Amino acid sequence: MTVWSHIVRSLEGGEPCALVTVATARGSTPRETGARMVVWADGRFSGTIGGGTLEFEALRWARQALAEGRAGLELRTVSLGPDLGQCCGGRIDVAIEALEPAQLPMAQTLAGREAERLPFATRAHVRSGKAVERALVDLPKDPRFRLEEDGTLVETFGAYRRPLYLFGAGHVGKALVLALAPLPFEITWLDSREDAFPKAVPGNVRKLLLNREDRSVAECLAQAPDGAFVLAMTHSHALDEDIMAASLAQQRFAYCGVIGSATKRARFEKRLKARGFAPTVVSEMACPVGLPAIRSKHPAAIAAGIAADLLERDEAAVQETANPDRVAWLQARVK
Repeated sequence: MTVWSHIVRSLEGGEPCALVTVATARGSTPRETGARMVVWADGRFSGTIGGGTLEFEALRWARQALAEGRAGLELRTVSLGPDLGQCCGGRIDVAIEALEPAQLPMAQTLAGREAERLPFATRAHVRSGKAVERALVDLPKDPRFRLEEDGTLVETFGAYRRPLYLFGAGHVGKALVLALAPLPFEITWLDSREDAFPKAVPGNVRKLLLNREDRSVAECLAQAPDGAFVLAMTHSHALDEDIMAASLAQQRFAYCGVIGSATKRARFEKRLKARGFAPTVVSEMACPVGLPAIRSKHPAAIAAGIAADLLERDEAAVQETANPDRVAWLQARVK
């Protein structure tokens, strides 16, 4: 969730607000460390830390802090079962932080980094009753929230979004872009037909027109970062084959998929091997794509199955990447 843009708008209007963060989450909990929401004195809020009684209580604590004019950050520890009667059974530390209009310059700086749609980290020194002033620092190897005994607070904001190079702006392509809009993907959407794109697209999408001199398939994929997902669903099977050949040849993408049937896969396997691709490389191609249990041919249903499959693959790829390596990779992207 983006938080600092909401905070900036509030503080620009002279209205204090509160930032609620899951500081630590142990055992079975509704949300993970780093989940956040912004709360206003009148009960409005943006984001979620999991709903239920926990969120209800966190909203009450945040509104109380604002009503009493309490500055700075405080921690509350909650055992979900004994304290709140929730069946999750976990234990959570919730950070409640009241923000004042005087903190607008800091919030504007952090909102600017947030707009870059990449993770970033801050460091601050927490003192009782004092506003928290954050400074930008390098991404840490630790979780999203760490408060040391001396009051040093290191936090990570934003979320890494998997780059997805989506070729094809047909019915399924349009449905997939909408299905992926709220999910952690940064989509580069490509098609050779300018009129195939809708005028308005979600905020995590940029449109590129293929077949210009500087925008061939190979040149577009050369700009894709390591670990990106590549998915072909164009109006042309020949173009789909070229996309698979160009993506598989680079051997640096986490996923190379093409929409189609088992018959299409068999034909592509034969043609790619004829191009000189080793069977082990060809076997990396995903086709058909999506969840096999979903049999509907409706574009929205197909898109839902593909979105679920991509999300599962993204989470698996994240787990395979050790934290130090992943942080180094993210730092390289930020720089």
